[in-house]
Amino acid sequence: MLKKVLVFCLVLTSVLTWSQETPKKGSAGDLSGQWRTFYMATLNKGELKDFNALGTGGFIKYEHRWHSGFYLGGALYTTVNTGIQDLTDPDAITGRASRYEEGLFNLEDIEEVWTGLLGELYLGYQWNTHEIKVGRMKLKTSFLNPQDGRMIPTLVQGAWYTYRGKKGATYQLGVLDRIAPRSTSKFFNIGESIGLYPVGRDIAGQPSQYGENVRSDFIGIADIAIPVSERLWLQVSDYYVDNVFNSFYVKPRYQISERWTAEAEWLHQNRLNNGGNGIDSLSYFRDKFADVFGARVIYNLKGSSSVSLAYNRITRAGRFLFPREWGREFLFSFQKRERSEGTAGNHALVAYYNTRVEIPSIGTSIQSFWSVGQHWKDDPFDLALNKYAFPSYAHFNADLFFNIKGLKGFRPELLVTYKVANGDYPDNPNYIFNKADMWNFNLVLNYSF
Repeated sequence: MLKKVLVFCLVLTSVLTWSQETPKKGSAGDLSGQWRTFYMATLNKGELKDFNALGTGGFIKYEHRWHSGFYLGGALYTTVNTGIQDLTDPDAITGRASRYEEGLFNLEDIEEVWTGLLGELYLGYQWNTHEIKVGRMKLKTSFLNPQDGRMIPTLVQGAWYTYRGKKGATYQLGVLDRIAPRSTSKFFNIGESIGLYPVGRDIAGQPSQYGENVRSDFIGIADIAIPVSERLWLQVSDYYVDNVFNSFYVKPRYQISERWTAEAEWLHQNRLNNGGNGIDSLSYFRDKFADVFGARVIYNLKGSSSVSLAYNRITRAGRFLFPREWGREFLFSFQKRERSEGTAGNHALVAYYNTRVEIPSIGTSIQSFWSVGQHWKDDPFDLALNKYAFPSYAHFNADLFFNIKGLKGFRPELLVTYKVANGDYPDNPNYIFNKADMWNFNLVLNYSF
């Protein structure tokens, strides 16, 4: 019944919007959205199966603001599976199916042609430098975020408060009781949302069984970003996941000079109660604690270009765990199309180059993000340190965004990824299929309005 009411409210606001003249900038009502067409292909090594998929869809959003400071908004998200390949048909050698492409559609039913989600429906109030929002919303933090590199992003339900202080300082607090993970069609309670993605193996080397078995009712989040001095900034965050784990994150940033910046990060995680379930084999967070350390230096070139070098270390004390269903892990060494989650005893060293190139002859500018990294994993046989049995690998990314003059709102993206396994790992295709020795291509046509 609630879902029907929410859908009716969104349709009603959309009809009312279209029945009026197009809102002018700064007026009370605002209609926005995006249409996205996404082609993705993965080329695996040798006789291992290749995959490709084409999805189209997007979102439409309406928000109305009153002079009193209140505002009301809603957004409907959709994706359509064009069916250019049967993604449920597994590789004949490993017995495994698509890893990346299925994320364009409904993970609970890959064959579903049309998927829709009323992902945002919120009431907010803003006064001076304070703001509070309640309902379904899109939220971006360092570890819980939309991760919208597919069609339907991760969305959350709860209450969120923001205070904007002097000199850019921000203070945020929130409590969440539902999450709609990326590429799903509904909201789940916190415990249910953990385990919708592949679960790997537990610390004893057995297939993990925490999916549908984690007991957790809410997430409490606090995030502070403040200027300590003219050159020093500090971000401090805490994620309290009821009955499962707590993650405390610190990131200082120091402006050495006009061109040089240095950053550090530390993530400390500790288990709460039984890590999600009193039965060890059904628990999500079984290690007592885990630590991640990182450092990064950035050099700003002339114009809008920069180069940087980042390093992360996950100690052997315990696996770094944060549900993949909840967002990307924006650690310094993060590269698109892979994560460090599920690993202990890990080293990662990544170099980045970001630049913008103008091509006046065709009225186009290209914003590009290049990265090359080496990720050293502990023994793939040691499942206590390597949840997904990943080999060490080198990772290359080229991510290009095209801005075409005269086509306002149209921003195509081309992402090319190559990963190659290295170091010692078993001569078994299960250790590289959809993991390494593979290419991943993405062509995304985004039109925002």
